[in-house]
Amino acid sequence: MTASILNGDLTRRTAVDSNVLDWEESPGGEVLRKRLHRVGPAESGQVTSLVRYQAGSQFPAHPHPEGEEILVLDGVFSDEHGDWPAGTYLLNPEGFKHAPFSREGCLLFVKLRQFPGETRKHIALDTEASDWRSSVRPGVSWKKLYAQESFSDHMRLERWETPGDIGTLNFPQGAEIFVLRGAFSDEHGQYPVHSWLRLPPGSSLGPQGKEPCELYIKEGGFPYLREA
Repeated sequence: MTASILNGDLTRRTAVDSNVLDWEESPGGEVLRKRLHRVGPAESGQVTSLVRYQAGSQFPAHPHPEGEEILVLDGVFSDEHGDWPAGTYLLNPEGFKHAPFSREGCLLFVKLRQFPGETRKHIALDTEASDWRSSVRPGVSWKKLYAQESFSDHMRLERWETPGDIGTLNFPQGAEIFVLRGAFSDEHGQYPVHSWLRLPPGSSLGPQGKEPCELYIKEGGFPYLREA
């Protein structure tokens, strides 16, 4: 297979508005995707993407080397382990195998081959059932998705009541941000719903905007990313 690189330079600040990307067919054609980041072979490299299962679509059983992370954005995603509605967060570690499908269709945020380590826990979390926690920063609340001793990455949801009021955010370990609801901006541009940002270690972010937004935020993941 041919190696492919998309937004693979980890030293650069990267921002992608997925709304302007076209859907592409995966092998088999029933599952569509928008690639946000890819390093390695087209069908077996590290990938961050939006994935749309059309109604009745399915994938054959397959393993997940170096793990898989899924956030269900819309619809119901299913496999032999259960039915996972919108708001479900899944971390499928090394050694996990499944045959995913969707009866009525679904939309997912997916990260592949970015979670090495056989001792990682399998996570299946209904984020809609958990309460928002107060943050030390006024106007910011959060929900834990994943953190595990001996692994540097940690993921959470955040809600910014008024992005322009929360001040400058610093990310010494770097960060990835995906906009789940609402929008914000900064001096570099506008980030509507389903925008993805990757900020190198040492970056800062000065959000602007007056309307609430919700985000997926991952910190500490750069050690597990491949260099382009």
